[in-house]
This record gives sequence, structure tokens and C-alpha cells, in this order.
Amino acid sequence: MWEYTDKVKDHFLHPRNVGDIENPDGVAEIGSIACGDALKFMFTLDDHNRINEAKFKTFGCASAIASASALTEMVKGMTLEEASKITNQDIAEYLGGLPDAKMHCSVLGRQALEAAIDNYRGVPAEKADEQIVCECFGVTDHEIERAVKENNLSTVEEVTNYTKAGGGCKSCHETIREIINRVWSGKKEAPRPKLTNIQKIKLIEETVDREIRPSLKKDGGDIELIDIVGNRVIVAKRGTCATCPASQQTLKGFAEAKLREFVSPDLVVEEVIE
Repeated sequence: MWEYTDKVKDHFLHPRNVGDIENPDGVAEIGSIACGDALKFMFTLDDHNRINEAKFKTFGCASAIASASALTEMVKGMTLEEASKITNQDIAEYLGGLPDAKMHCSVLGRQALEAAIDNYRGVPAEKADEQIVCECFGVTDHEIERAVKENNLSTVEEVTNYTKAGGGCKSCHETIREIINRVWSGKKEAPRPKLTNIQKIKLIEETVDREIRPSLKKDGGDIELIDIVGNRVIVAKRGTCATCPASQQTLKGFAEAKLREFVSPDLVVEEVIE
């Protein structure tokens, strides 16, 4: 049994903005009922080109409903450029976290939003250079590559959690491993300049304050940087993060990923128990 946050339960039991918009400015349908998850997302723009209405219809689990409901609330008042920067991690963080096995629901929401924006802009839905890797769930190589890069994934199981690829017949597992290896081997070809200890500590502090803490504070959470020992970044959870059942996912899937992105891929976030 998965443990859901109160916010996930609220958006599942009381979903916001369900239904159709008669004449949407942008609309997209992602996934399929045959694959288990399907989402229709649509929006309209006001006179200032900001999203003033967003609605959805979905066929899926509690996490899929909650993710889509949360997304419609998140985008209201945003320009399309602002909305296009929303990541699947942003959706999960807005909900206080999602179980690892349900992170693909937040990815589905991000894909639907981007596809609806592309629809408004007249961008073709089909990408000629994409290849289907997982026939069971219709997941392409580009979708897997993006999930690996944005969420710091390193195993087939993690890719399945975030995209559903490999969750069926498993015949694509070897191809998924090749994609993971290709993504991270490409990173190694362009190593970052070596940082001095002082530079690394300063960059870690800046990243925590600029990239991590503001997102956590949106939902009443926070982390405090306690110490830096080699590549170990030791933190303490504060606010709602201290009691949130998904906080460990937040530390690894969000905080650690941000530090690896902006500072060093060798960093590991550890929690101090006070």
C-alpha cells in the first residue's frame, strides 16, 4: 500500500477543474486507456496572454488525478513561457511528494502541459526522430532520455517509475539500460572544472538557498545545511518536511538532484537525525 500525502488525497478526493473547455486555446491528449493512464489537458488565455482557465479529464489512479488537478491550479496566471518551465518534480513537490512507483503520473502531467502549449503554437505533435522503445506503454527514446536527465535516474526500475517504460513485457530493458548509459557517458565526456573546497562549499550554499529552499518553502517546508564532509551534504529537515512521509524522496529526488546538477554529480545528501 502506497502512502499518500494529505495534499495528494485532497486533490484526488476533491479534484479541481475537471471537465472540458468549449473553445480552448491549447489542448492535448497524452497516454491511452489501453496503457493504463490517459490525460486530456486544455487551457485558455486572457487578454494579457496569461492562462486564466485550465481543465482536465483523466483515466488513471489517485496519483494521476491528483497530479492533473494540481497542475491546473499551478498554471493559472502564468504566461506560456512560465508554464513551459514546470517540471514533473515541481508537480510532485506541489503535492508534497509522490510514491516512487507513481512518479510517472507527474511526468504525464508535464507532458500534457507541454503538448497543449505546442498545440497552441502550432508545433506538430509527432516528432519524426523519436523511436518507440517500450511498445507496451508507447514510450519513446526521447521521453526516456529526458526523464533520466531531469530526475537523475540510473536504473531501469527508476525509469519505469517515472515513465512506465519497461513495466510490461520487459523486452525493452536492455534498450533502456543502453539509453541510461548513453546519457551518463555523454556527461562524462565534458567534465566540470575541478572545484576547490572553498568553491564547492560556496556553490553548495548558493544552490541550497537559490534552487532548493524556495521550492520547499512554498508548502511550508525547509532544510537547513548542517555540514559538508567531502561529497556528503548533511542537512536537517525543517517545517512540514520534518513530518512529511515523502521527505526522503524530496531529499534524494529533488535536493540531491539539484546539487548534482549545479555543483557536482558526486554529491550525496544525508539527513542528520536530531
